[in-house]
Amino acid sequence: MDVLYDPALWTVLIFLFLLLIKVPIAISIGIASLAVAWQCDLGLPMTSYNFFANIAKFPLLAIPYFILAGNIMSRAGIATRIINLIRISFGKLTGGLAIATVIVAAFWGAVSGSPAATVAALGVILIPGMVDAGYSRPFATAVVSVSSGLSSVIPPSIAFIMYGVITGVSIGAIFAAGFIPGFIIAFCMIVSVYLSSRRHGYRGDNIERKPGDLRAAFKEAIFALLIPVIILGGIYGGIFTPTEAAAVACFYGLFVGVFVYRSLTIKVIYEVLVDTLIGSAIVMFISACAGLYSWVSASVGLVEKTSALLIGISGNEYVTLLMIYIILFIGGMLLDAVSLMYVFMPLIMPVMANFGWDPVWFGVMLAIMVAIGCVTPPVAVSLFVGCRISGLTIEELTPPVLPLLFSMLCGMAVLSIFPQITMFLPKLMGFM
Repeated sequence: MDVLYDPALWTVLIFLFLLLIKVPIAISIGIASLAVAWQCDLGLPMTSYNFFANIAKFPLLAIPYFILAGNIMSRAGIATRIINLIRISFGKLTGGLAIATVIVAAFWGAVSGSPAATVAALGVILIPGMVDAGYSRPFATAVVSVSSGLSSVIPPSIAFIMYGVITGVSIGAIFAAGFIPGFIIAFCMIVSVYLSSRRHGYRGDNIERKPGDLRAAFKEAIFALLIPVIILGGIYGGIFTPTEAAAVACFYGLFVGVFVYRSLTIKVIYEVLVDTLIGSAIVMFISACAGLYSWVSASVGLVEKTSALLIGISGNEYVTLLMIYIILFIGGMLLDAVSLMYVFMPLIMPVMANFGWDPVWFGVMLAIMVAIGCVTPPVAVSLFVGCRISGLTIEELTPPVLPLLFSMLCGMAVLSIFPQITMFLPKLMGFM
């Protein structure tokens, strides 16, 4: 009977109950944390301190900056020019526009850092374009929605920033670690969309291309192509930190939008700032509540008990890793990316230490699970955005999503079996 009075158990039960009755995730986490903190007499001063301490961290400043940069570049017409360049390059191939969509999503991942924002920026252009080229609307929406998850894996990624804040891992190191895995996942997606396109008869587009079209499209997109070079080159060249890089990206986007493409007006900039304010407030509020939940969980012994349970079930690290993946997969179906990290990372970190897993490598694996969580209902943020753009339901979208999910899992399996692939660049660049 003592187990019924275990505060660690009630921390989980209250949270799950609130989720089941459809209380918003951040509110569910906050109420569960406050209820257990009050019952266990953890103290109001410490509770309030931990609530604010989780968002009073310098690296977190990068998140609103990257959200702002993504919004600016989306409204500045940068996405349109990148899409045009990639479409001219690959549109003639079988499934060419679908392949181009994955490549554009991978490139936009180096600009946005947010899967949902990537769907919103690219979907309004690519989904109608693919439908007009003969692709089915569900397939087109699935390709855009799932491939946008590359924004979580290819740096600069908001998921990487959150992971670095929670675990103390160098954000520069995990940014470096994300490149090769991001390209591997993108390649797996390209294989998937190519095979699906062949099966369904999706051929290349019929747009007539002149010899100078590619050169003209490249010239139009050159300022857009420089964005990841400036952001990541500045970070790894030691010119600025990831937070400063995000601020530089904002000013660069404003410069290009106002003076080069002349697409940003005062009205558009105001709308961009409002959207950024709302998006940043949501992320920070979730971070504060989820961080409070992590502190309460550690205080009442949930972290130790869960970690001991995971380690005790099997001494085989691959079995334990598979169990963690399954837990994260289920968690990704119920939680947003920020909550998933704050809720589960404190539980997983002792397991990582026990088996000697490199936290940089695991951070990349977690980012892939975050990308998968964005397209697995009921909390499938990227799918919801895709459905809103295309007018489809989740049920209509599920069949074409499954092969793409399988391709992501195949890529993740390779990276799990051969962690040295992920760690190659961080070691080469001197982070390890």
